[in-house]
Amino acid sequence: MRPGLLRRDALKQLTAAPLAAGLAWTAAEADTARKRANVARREAVAAQTTYAPQFFTADEYATLSALVEMILPADDRSGGAADAGVPEFIDFMMIDQPTQQDALRGGLAWLDVECQRRFDRRFTVCDAVQRGAVLEDIAWPDRAPASLSQGVGFFSNVRDLTATGFWTSQIGIEDLQYLGNRYRVAWRGCPPAALDRLGVRYDD
Repeated sequence: MRPGLLRRDALKQLTAAPLAAGLAWTAAEADTARKRANVARREAVAAQTTYAPQFFTADEYATLSALVEMILPADDRSGGAADAGVPEFIDFMMIDQPTQQDALRGGLAWLDVECQRRFDRRFTVCDAVQRGAVLEDIAWPDRAPASLSQGVGFFSNVRDLTATGFWTSQIGIEDLQYLGNRYRVAWRGCPPAALDRLGVRYDD
């Protein structure tokens, strides 16, 4: 949370932008952000340094990085959101989305304010249990109380951005095991075992 930012200021930022309607972007915009993020990551690795956010402040970027990793953590199958460059992807997305910048920036501020209210510490300083408690309350729109509606809208938007950033990354594509369009000499139909599970069969 930026110094001096109060809860009312965070809520003011959230309501100043069309957050409730959700963020919107085109496939071309996402593709451009992904390419730019990939270049930035490669340059940081080559320079043996860390990525410097282009839009977010250092504190905002740290909060975002921790948040997306909780949304999509690493598992035994693939790396998580941070490994896939999701924070960099979102950073570049925001550069090209000026009408949505206040919404996301305000949402990150709201998250810090809410953690400060509950645990007297910012999101990045909270432990996993404390972070999880806040996210559990805003991750399910149908169950969340009206008092957390701003947080719900923010979290839904970041979750969508995280999914887009992850599944357009190399790690995400490999996780999907997508092979692309491949030529097949002959189509033999659905495997018998799958037909049995479905309880269907081909007509004789």
